[in-house]
Amino acid sequence: MRHLVFLAPLSLTLLLVACGDGEPLLPADAVLPDGGRYRGEIIDGRLQGPGRLDYSDGSYYQGEFKDGQFNGQGRLTYRDGSRYEGGFTNGTPSGEGHLNSTDLEYRGEFSKGLYQGLGELQWRNGDSFQGQFRKGEPHGQGVLTDAQGNQYVGTFDNSQLNGQGSFKNRTGDLYNGEFRDNQFHGTGRYQSAEGDVWSGRFVDGSLTGKGEFTGADGSHYTGQFRDWRYHGQGRLSLADGSQQRGMWQQGQRIGDAQGNPVPDTLAIGLLEQGRLLDAAIAQLPASTAAIELYTLTLAGDGKQSVFMREADYVGDLLQERFAAHGRITLVNHRDHLADRPMATSVSLGRSIQALAERSGKEDLIFIYLTSHGSAQHALNLDQPRLQLNDLPASELASLLEPLKDRYKVLVISACYSGGFIPKLQDEKTLIMTAARADRVSFGCSEENDFTYFGRALFAEALQQTDDLQGAFTLAQASVAAREVADGFEPSEPQIWPAKAVLAQWRLLREQQAERDLKQPVAGQSVGLQSAGPLPALVP
Repeated sequence: MRHLVFLAPLSLTLLLVACGDGEPLLPADAVLPDGGRYRGEIIDGRLQGPGRLDYSDGSYYQGEFKDGQFNGQGRLTYRDGSRYEGGFTNGTPSGEGHLNSTDLEYRGEFSKGLYQGLGELQWRNGDSFQGQFRKGEPHGQGVLTDAQGNQYVGTFDNSQLNGQGSFKNRTGDLYNGEFRDNQFHGTGRYQSAEGDVWSGRFVDGSLTGKGEFTGADGSHYTGQFRDWRYHGQGRLSLADGSQQRGMWQQGQRIGDAQGNPVPDTLAIGLLEQGRLLDAAIAQLPASTAAIELYTLTLAGDGKQSVFMREADYVGDLLQERFAAHGRITLVNHRDHLADRPMATSVSLGRSIQALAERSGKEDLIFIYLTSHGSAQHALNLDQPRLQLNDLPASELASLLEPLKDRYKVLVISACYSGGFIPKLQDEKTLIMTAARADRVSFGCSEENDFTYFGRALFAEALQQTDDLQGAFTLAQASVAAREVADGFEPSEPQIWPAKAVLAQWRLLREQQAERDLKQPVAGQSVGLQSAGPLPALVP
């Protein structure tokens, strides 16, 4: 016999349950031995058909009953707010269902209260799995995506990828081959977003043993590896056609094909570093009575050539188009340790001090820093085979102290570079960054001549105008259009347009124009709005 609640007027029913998920106010039809209060049909002493069962801890079930148990479609809400909605069999979730808890959310098939069959599981930490489940665990074909955007595809065994599969990270690196417990293990091929390719035998996540490397720069190595590095007998062919054979250790050739030892390029390069920096500083001319432009460019990451190319291009542009009076370039690069001054916090500090000593208060200092950047707002300084500290925004602010009374243009091309602005902004420092504080920037691959922002600002915008704020606006639009075309999240370049610096820059350009009208230099573009020829890229 139906209870009166099901026959009550609609308005009364709404009133009685108007408090939301709270227990209905009408009396229970039955109280179970465990204290549960049931409202619904009772046939032959058993709960049957649609009904609701409330427990003293605040949890409840609403749905179909059969012979006293949850059967059919229903909703089970737990005291902590977790909720399951879907099919039940003999009191446990079975069939299609949806579980939503504080830790995770699952949609898919259940059996005996466990994930079983096809489903999609989303953890609150950002990890997710879509595919086959068995006994509550990912098992069978599926796709696992972690909170960092890394994606694993293949056959899973108790939540671990084993056997043939693939991996792709958020930057576009891709691995195809064998796995063991979510790690590269067995025969496989790994390709970076920049185009470098490693193939061969992988052990516990790294290429170890016989393998092959093909670089985006045209280099090619075959031989033995350990933890991704050349290690053992091997042969390296370089882009220029030269070859190196012999014994390798941790990525460096230590013996030639005849077994003779090879001089350590790191030791030679370190011996030269002091002389190289001293020579670069010595070439800085002293200030004159006119407003002069000094430049400092820095390429931070020595594993990829794009940063060196870009830093050199910017230095050439500022010298040829904007008549820089003096320049210093600091470069980290795997092939130039012995002939270019390195980019470290110490060499940067010495260079800044030298600029402060050689320049005058009326002069402008243009500083360009290009590298990878971290979410903690630190610029990556990396010379292969050396362990260098990165350059955080706070340390850069300290290094710039000798130039506090100089007009400065500071441009930083790196991921998350907008986070440098709060530490560095003042009335004498105009700042441009390739991205906002919580966004990545793009274009830092081995084969590129520029990052997206570097190309847009220096190779494009500053070839059209010498107005710094106008150039930034053009570059910002160019970067945005390219990111849309490539399907990337907008980097949103930032600017701190210090008015005093903009005014001093205009005075510099006017003074240069007047000087050049009196003493024209053949072949040089000097007009305020004219664009000179692109400086050649340094290979």
